[in-house]
Amino acid sequence: MSVLEGKKVLLGITAGIAAYKTAPLVRLFVKAGAQVRVIMTPAAKEFVTPLTLSTLSKNEVISSFTKEEDENAIWNNHVEIGLWADLMLIAPATANTLSKMATGASDNFLLATYLSAKCPVFFAPAMDLDMYQHPATKNSLETLKSFGNIMIPAEKGELASGLHGEGRMAEPENIISFITTNLLENMPLKDKKILITAGPTYEAIDPVRFIGNHSSGKMGFELAKAAAKLGAEVVLISGPTFLDVADDNIKLIRVVSAREMYEAVHQHFPETDAVIAAAAVSDYRPKVVAAQKLKKKEASLQFELEPTQDILNSLGEIKQHQKLIGFALETNDELENARGKLERKNLDFIVLNSLNDKGAGFSKDTNKITIVTRYQVKEFGLKPKPEVAGDILYELINLMDEKN
Repeated sequence: MSVLEGKKVLLGITAGIAAYKTAPLVRLFVKAGAQVRVIMTPAAKEFVTPLTLSTLSKNEVISSFTKEEDENAIWNNHVEIGLWADLMLIAPATANTLSKMATGASDNFLLATYLSAKCPVFFAPAMDLDMYQHPATKNSLETLKSFGNIMIPAEKGELASGLHGEGRMAEPENIISFITTNLLENMPLKDKKILITAGPTYEAIDPVRFIGNHSSGKMGFELAKAAAKLGAEVVLISGPTFLDVADDNIKLIRVVSAREMYEAVHQHFPETDAVIAAAAVSDYRPKVVAAQKLKKKEASLQFELEPTQDILNSLGEIKQHQKLIGFALETNDELENARGKLERKNLDFIVLNSLNDKGAGFSKDTNKITIVTRYQVKEFGLKPKPEVAGDILYELINLMDEKN
């Protein structure tokens, strides 16, 4: 999974020969999972067609405030589009556009949108060698960087004039790599290692039967994906589930029993910055596991249970710098029980679920949580689990920031 997945990317294209590179650039953004909208200056349409870019981006290309040929045209809101974006990229950024950006000129829709954008703005200069080296251009570049805009350096090579030198717009692959690296550098969980447990555990009765629960693992997997998108290195230890994840920043370890999860968690705990224990670990297991399948009999079946290892409690006893987050699924006296678990297991905060809340609990795509700390109780509404994961992680980020 790319850090660009789900990002809203606003691509501004100006009138330079390098505009031909924007078609593969849009494809790379889309392939990375980004949503892309394109704005072109009117003159840019002479170098690449809006039809090509709208087909690749799956969105209409905008080049003016209204469609002049349509008397019923609706005004395009540059403020709304600027606020829509998670990041804006102007590529190619010609000398003319760079100068206007630096001085605050706003004589086309792209520039008006740039001045309205609240997101990070990247720009990729593209022009001939002498233009790139001119003091006026250098002044524009320095001014834009002083505004907080991020320059993607021009590359050296053959230029449209036939000269060879600096001024080529960076290749699409290099632009994607530059933006990805920049985003990762500024992620709130960069250089953090987060261990997450997910799913149920199965405790064997005999070779074919087990004690388990209805946990699907969805909450834990969403937490892992969200943490990776925020820059973390994630170790995801999951009990039996049909879910999977494809992300280079997530190491998925599959286990079956509580004992296996206990051992895997303790193996990775020392180098971990935080643990989010979202797994529904079995509290008991059969004291004796039958070597052969138990045959059905008329009489009732009885077997003795013993407690499994308490993973959270064991971590709470040995934690040092680590932050420890637990979950509590309750059916009665919810808040009282959650607070008791928080104290007993030395947690930093606990995520409370109640089976009395419609849409919460096992196997659902939504969840309704309350985050309980020693000092406050924070309630959240019913949300899709990816959004719930974000709420939990931002609470963790705030907790880490308080200690730094």
